[in-house]
Amino acid sequence: MNPAPTSQEPRFAVDLSRGFSAWLATQQASIAITTYQVGKVIFFGVDKDGQFWSFNRTIGRCLGMAIGTDRETGRANEMWVSSDAQLYRYADILDPGREGPKGADLYLAPRTSYVTGDIDMHDLGIDADGRPIFVNTLFNCLARPDPDHSFQPVWKPDFISTLLPEDRCHLNGLAMRDGKPAFVTAVSQSDTFDGWRGHRRDGGVVIEIESGKVVCDGLSMPHSPRWHDGRLWLHNSGEGQFGYVDMDKGAFVPVAFCPGYLRGLAFTGDIAVVGMSLPRDNKTFSGLKLDEELAERKMSPRAGLYFIDTTNGSIVHSMNFEGIVTELYDVCVLPGIRQPAAIGPASEEIRRTIKVADFEG
Repeated sequence: MNPAPTSQEPRFAVDLSRGFSAWLATQQASIAITTYQVGKVIFFGVDKDGQFWSFNRTIGRCLGMAIGTDRETGRANEMWVSSDAQLYRYADILDPGREGPKGADLYLAPRTSYVTGDIDMHDLGIDADGRPIFVNTLFNCLARPDPDHSFQPVWKPDFISTLLPEDRCHLNGLAMRDGKPAFVTAVSQSDTFDGWRGHRRDGGVVIEIESGKVVCDGLSMPHSPRWHDGRLWLHNSGEGQFGYVDMDKGAFVPVAFCPGYLRGLAFTGDIAVVGMSLPRDNKTFSGLKLDEELAERKMSPRAGLYFIDTTNGSIVHSMNFEGIVTELYDVCVLPGIRQPAAIGPASEEIRRTIKVADFEG
């Protein structure tokens, strides 16, 4: 979908399933992903002529992302995203009736930044009061940004004895429910430095925040829990499975197999938008059941997005990435937005883009 690069330029191409652009237009929504591998947020949408739209901006080592919406219209108007050592708040700076670059109907610009240090921030959520909360993976807790500190811890699993920068259980995922943090995922229940690495195949858990109870265990590197339509959905990433938790049985129910390491999950109606990465050949991703499943199915791993019908597990559309983007982290749907764009925090355009508030009073 991009102009042919020169031999010196990095290549990024998107292979769309047939009819994808027309289908996306019917959803009255667009998509955003983070890829910490190349340090970018990438937006996908449809322009006014119905053509596929892609727009990216450099953020840094971005992982978690959350989209805020207008309370009256439900339209996306805000984005929180993590970076190497900061948490950014982006806001739409377009006045009503105005357009952004090349006809964009959402133009996000960084308005606030909290300096957190490198705490390996993962999933983000926005509560009912519009405040962000995030998974502090290095310190094994949930936290909020703080004007005077690197972060304010607000919750930790019962099995974590103390807050130290030791990534003991690899807490990573956060599910919000009714405007409150409700569930988290962790790769293990380890309480020792880097202890989660020895439990990647079957030590993963889902924890209910209010009670502190483990509601599902035996998972392989679970990620991206999301509460949607009365169910807790998530990825059993080490086995390439997308599914949900049967709360009565305390068991994970697979709905679809995806040929990649799964991270990032969002919904548009009954359709789940699932992020897939190529598994790295290192101590984190090697030796998982995903490798065995791919070999048995005679499939090669893919990077990109699958769009899965949650009612029957079928793949209705796909986006396969080729080139330099091989690892994703988060996926968000931007409701009410056709063609999103943004300004990078270190770009030249940030110097020339000024939005002035009305006089006080």
